[in-house]
Amino acid sequence: MATTRSTPMNVEPRDSATRPVDYGWAIARISIGWIFLWAFLDKTFGWGFATPANRAWTSGGSPTTGFLKGTGENALGGFFSSLAGQPWVDWLFMLGLLGIGAALILGVGLRIAAITGSLMLVLMWAAELPLANNPFMDEHLIYAIVLVGLALAGAGTTLGLGKLPIVQHNPYLK
Repeated sequence: MATTRSTPMNVEPRDSATRPVDYGWAIARISIGWIFLWAFLDKTFGWGFATPANRAWTSGGSPTTGFLKGTGENALGGFFSSLAGQPWVDWLFMLGLLGIGAALILGVGLRIAAITGSLMLVLMWAAELPLANNPFMDEHLIYAIVLVGLALAGAGTTLGLGKLPIVQHNPYLK
């Protein structure tokens, strides 16, 4: 009885970390991580990009007020507007931005970052309903889809700390 081989005989197995697609996922991971981390830094210190210095968190400003107060006329605006400026919402939002950004940049905890980041993004999407430029799709949903893709692709192992033994032995850190 003959056996079949699933790979060609003269081809060496390739390390998955060297595939171009893995570098693409890693660059996407680091880039989206920087978006989250930058939002945290700018809202904390008011470096003048999206947040002026006088509205920085360190100056007593609320990182959630500007966005959430602006949702008052939207479909779910009453709910989201009522959350604006609440200290627990500010802390949860800022810790989320920092944690998700750090996890994505470092390549550790991608599963947790994908879940929490997607939840945050879907809530931000819901706060803007109805959307001005599309019936349902915007960048919040695209980012959420990419976060799930990053976790499913194991994108923390390329250009990240995802290959560390502690990460490999603890699934919640993957």
